[in-house]
Amino acid sequence: MKMDMSVQSDANLQQVYEFLEAGEPGRAKPVIEDALTADLENPEIEFVLHCVNFWIDKIPAQKDLDDRIDYGEYLIRRWKQFLLFIRETYGGVKQDSGGERAVHALMKGVFSAALDCFLTSLGLHQVQHKGVVYRRIGLCYKKLGEYETALQYLVEANAITPDLAPVLAEMADCYALCGNDRNAKVLFREAFFLDPSKIDLCFLDSGMIRRLIELVEEKGFSGNSLLEWIPVYGFLYGIFSVKRELRALEAGKLKQSIYEHEIASKESGGDPAILVPRLINHYFWLIDHLMVLQKDRSKIEETLLKIKLLDEEVYKQYTGVL
Repeated sequence: MKMDMSVQSDANLQQVYEFLEAGEPGRAKPVIEDALTADLENPEIEFVLHCVNFWIDKIPAQKDLDDRIDYGEYLIRRWKQFLLFIRETYGGVKQDSGGERAVHALMKGVFSAALDCFLTSLGLHQVQHKGVVYRRIGLCYKKLGEYETALQYLVEANAITPDLAPVLAEMADCYALCGNDRNAKVLFREAFFLDPSKIDLCFLDSGMIRRLIELVEEKGFSGNSLLEWIPVYGFLYGIFSVKRELRALEAGKLKQSIYEHEIASKESGGDPAILVPRLINHYFWLIDHLMVLQKDRSKIEETLLKIKLLDEEVYKQYTGVL
């Protein structure tokens, strides 16, 4: 009897996953409810039911969105909320609960629908913010596992609006997923230098960046502070290790930015959780620049002392890898 129940549960789950991949949680709901009635102690069925209920509550609002770009953005926002729901309710996706299958099926359904929205918007009319649409198309293809196609659209997005942190981060992620670690390391470092606060960590999938995020989280950082510390530990752990020479204009901007952040760090309203890691990362870039120019060692020593005053442990690790 138990074997029959298991076979029936597997058949029901397979049908549910097919509905979710097709973006039809409404059709999945009665099937998963029947499965739960027949197999009350199956954790995978319970997990999937929670996922289905989450999307049924959210999907009706889509019908009110006439603009295809808005519809696609809506789906992406809901996906972020869904991941937060899974994290808060279950502490993340548990492999032994069958949760990965459910999340993967939902991801395919949601991002296939979003991709259709963005591709359709390109064909219907002249899109004002084409760079944004290309970026979203790239994201959708990446989530669907088509990394090389994703990269093509992300490169186009970067050509239209160069050097946006989120675009560079997603390009880096694609390179890592394609096995091009060198390009990934260069672009991840660039992205997290330009503006960590604009990067959505939940959309980054490569093992390279996911492991780094986990390591920094283990140190107790979260939220915006986590984003700011990622490039610091990315360098210390050898992940953001590929460097490049700064152009004269970039070096000038870096020094100006350091000056402004140093002033802000001395003011009572400055947030050390953000300013300390940001300054440290800026100092890392400045030291790289000074070493390339073979400047007087005293300037490097002065910058190292500033790092030491901000965080002595980081200073010790940094001087150990220089």
